Amino acid sequence: MIEQISIYLTAMILGIMLFFSFVIAPVVFTTLDEENARKFIRRIFPFYYNVNLAISIIVLLAFLFLGKLGNDFYLVFVVAILFATSNYLLMPLINKYRDEKQDKKFKYSHFISVVINFVQMLFLVIILI
Repeated sequence: MIEQISIYLTAMILGIMLFFSFVIAPVVFTTLDEENARKFIRRIFPFYYNVNLAISIIVLLAFLFLGKLGNDFYLVFVVAILFATSNYLLMPLINKYRDEKQDKKFKYSHFISVVINFVQMLFLVIILI
């Protein structure tokens, strides 16, 4: 039963990521003006990262409980580390560069966050197959 729950939670993380990436973000930027879109994104991203980080930690704990310390454990571990890194290191930099109008640094750091998001989704798909 715990193993099934860990699979559902892993799928939930992937679902949240896909929904956020392909529904929430595009709708925000096509619906709200730039100032309000920026405010909304800055408020929602910490929730996005922290919810996914918390679910990842629960999956890790389930794997530990089940003694599943194979590839799936390490992939979820990397996914969790990347959520923490994105939220606590990368997002503050992205916001700083945007506020200071350092466009080149902003674009580069934003690109890194997109790559991280893609890698996380890829790892989650690998776990689920």
